[in-house]
Amino acid sequence: MKKIIVLCSIVLLLMPFAALGQDFCEGNFDYDRDQDGTDAFTFKTDFGRSGIVDPCPPDGPAPASMTGQTVIYAERDDADLMQGVAWPDPRFTDNGDGTVKDNLTGLFWLKNANCFGARTWDQALSDCNALASGSCGLTDGSTIGAWRLPNVRELFSLIDFGQISPGLPSGHPFSNVQTSSYWSSTTSPITTANAYYVGFNYGFVITNDKSTGAYVLPVCQGH
Repeated sequence: MKKIIVLCSIVLLLMPFAALGQDFCEGNFDYDRDQDGTDAFTFKTDFGRSGIVDPCPPDGPAPASMTGQTVIYAERDDADLMQGVAWPDPRFTDNGDGTVKDNLTGLFWLKNANCFGARTWDQALSDCNALASGSCGLTDGSTIGAWRLPNVRELFSLIDFGQISPGLPSGHPFSNVQTSSYWSSTTSPITTANAYYVGFNYGFVITNDKSTGAYVLPVCQGH
């Protein structure tokens, strides 16, 4: 009983910091501003893995999201069972600074889905790596190196299999979306001269020669 009371007291003590967005299960923070600065370490060591409660659980599995398909074509098909993580509502947030946040994945995307035109794979990488606030309608304060070409899973996560031309969720806030292929940063393991791209017309994923042209949609981890 004593251990439970002490644990609850510590959790209550740290709640204001959690409310401010501070994750006391990450890093090593000095919550009571003493000299040793090892509060988080001590908390995790003494209580974070207790047999009573686990306030600092390890990262769990990341289940796949729903596809977006809603029309049922056969019993127990995708739309009938609706398996996967449900999409948030709204799915996207237009941040008003040239960026769009995907509320499902937490990724930030460039709102202008055709700032660079059709580019080779190397050019697409360079375009994204050099992107910063002041270009492509961005006013977000981002600096060079913040943006990158998305990997194939990140890019594919945007697809809504209930939509075509473009195959993006209904009501998305992106502008200048091309119903064509968009490069990912992922190289084919079979032919390294090829890379994966995602078709934004209906969501196909294939590889093509890196010297061919495809469109570019930069991504960043957030602000």
